[in-house]
Amino acid sequence: MVSETLEEFYKNKFDWLPDNLQQNMGHFNVFRIEDCIGPNAKTVTYSRRSFYKISLMHGDNIIHYADKSIELSGTSLMFFSPNVPYTFERMSDDRTGFFCIFTEAFFTERFRGGLSELPMFSLGAKPVYALNSEQSDYVSGLFVKMLNEINSEYDFKYELIRNYVTELAYYALKTQPSENVYKHPDAKSRITSVFTELLERQFPIETPAQRFALRSANDFAQRLSVHVNHLNRAIRETTGKTTTDHIAERLLSEAKSLLRHTDWNISEIGYCLGFEEATHFNNFFKKQTQQTPSSFRNV
Repeated sequence: MVSETLEEFYKNKFDWLPDNLQQNMGHFNVFRIEDCIGPNAKTVTYSRRSFYKISLMHGDNIIHYADKSIELSGTSLMFFSPNVPYTFERMSDDRTGFFCIFTEAFFTERFRGGLSELPMFSLGAKPVYALNSEQSDYVSGLFVKMLNEINSEYDFKYELIRNYVTELAYYALKTQPSENVYKHPDAKSRITSVFTELLERQFPIETPAQRFALRSANDFAQRLSVHVNHLNRAIRETTGKTTTDHIAERLLSEAKSLLRHTDWNISEIGYCLGFEEATHFNNFFKKQTQQTPSSFRNV
């Protein structure tokens, strides 16, 4: 899955680049959410980022994080690392709060072993902390301090900001991570839902270098930590189709879209869809449609 870079973040969100954008030297910035919303604001896509992010959000939201969808209500403090893809859906009109972004290099001196030393940034961590009114005021105050410092001329402002971000992390650890994961009618429905979500998250294919990685029932079973027979049975009983059928249908749909709407050659399309050889892609497409990719494109 392609990661959003800092440059892409600034171009997509603001259509400008800061002067101090040097990831290898360490980068930090902080924003009010309401200042980042406008008529031309782009939807936050489900993907990894090349930077860390901490958000304080008010209102009702759903965060799609790794293979989970977590329902948020009230005020939530969230921690995101470059290792895990995510996006969120706003379910209310309350679009206020703060967020800051920073690179690993920004904290190199503070955490010698890397930011993964902090529990909320480790692999498999629970990223969301629900805050009450008093906690929300305290965390908001830390973000306001960061905003004041980032706009100041103080020579040691980034040292202060590192202290504020560190305080955010340790303050969050005083509370219990929240995990109001969506409830499904039964285990089979939940497995099917997560499988479908994982399948869809691999699309759309946006560049020839992007690869469709989870291509088999075994791939999905390993990601979901279930036996492949259990996965196949759950999907067949809830949808009437096999796991392989679902994967093939989605692959075919994306293949048709790429053939119609890009100028990539057949080999490039086959490769990004997970076919090592163009002949394998041709055989798959012809089996599904009784046409070759070339003949489909030229119709």
